[in-house]
Amino acid sequence: MTDLNEPTPKHAPIAVSPDEAARLAGIGRTTLYAALAKGDLPSIKIGTRRLVRVEAIREWLARHEA
Repeated sequence: MTDLNEPTPKHAPIAVSPDEAARLAGIGRTTLYAALAKGDLPSIKIGTRRLVRVEAIREWLARHEA
């Protein structure tokens, strides 16, 4: 998986699992799941699988810059 600050190559995923989203954002799973539960970080559900758009992670992090 790539770093969020690197340009996105064509073959990079556009959505990742919540665990991978937490790893990419550099935060714990608990923090990420809390953001999902509050609706601060949008996600999509396909069948039983929850996915977080990589662009949504970038936008969410940008809103939390000091």
